[in-house]
Amino acid sequence: MGTLQSSPAPSEYADLSEKTGFSFEQIGVLHKRFRHLSHNDNVLRKEDFNGIPDLASNPIRTQIVEAFFDQRNFSKDGDGKVDEIGFEEFLVVMSHFRPPSLPMTDEQRDSVRKEKLRFLFNMHDSDNDGMITLEEYRHVVEELLSRSGALGKETAKGIADAAMLEVASISVGHMEPDEFYEGITFDHFLKLLATFEIESKMSVRFLNMDTITLCK
Repeated sequence: MGTLQSSPAPSEYADLSEKTGFSFEQIGVLHKRFRHLSHNDNVLRKEDFNGIPDLASNPIRTQIVEAFFDQRNFSKDGDGKVDEIGFEEFLVVMSHFRPPSLPMTDEQRDSVRKEKLRFLFNMHDSDNDGMITLEEYRHVVEELLSRSGALGKETAKGIADAAMLEVASISVGHMEPDEFYEGITFDHFLKLLATFEIESKMSVRFLNMDTITLCK
């Protein structure tokens, strides 16, 4: 994996900027943040994310942290999880939260949208089988609702089940009841969120990475 021993050299800035879309200034800020979180080590581990206060109270904290160590999110043919990441991997994952640059062509906007939705899909597809299953979906809903204290666990399960059935019927049309539980593919996921404005909602404030905004 790509690890940088110190501040990136100008040539590395150019490569990283082209790969992630970040400006040189943003790369510098994020490198300082990376070194702070890693305690000046060359790699980040999951426990290092405990240094982000606002993330600790995020109801999907586990999914966000796991996303940084999911090879699908920083390698084209990546598969499986790793125990640590270098600055380049950190930066590539962070680029999924980069606000869209303006102006953009329709083709560029569509590409950014698909990349963000793929990242979001991967967060929910925890077993990397290409589908968001009922159990995976239920886990996310339970975690969101139970941490907010709004509903009990059984109620959360009922909401998750009902929502999954509705999602399946919308995305794949008429199917037998037992087939609804097979899960949602990425193509179905794209259709379900066709009208959802993901481009700016899934973003992070780069000068203050303590605050992460994920589809609020």
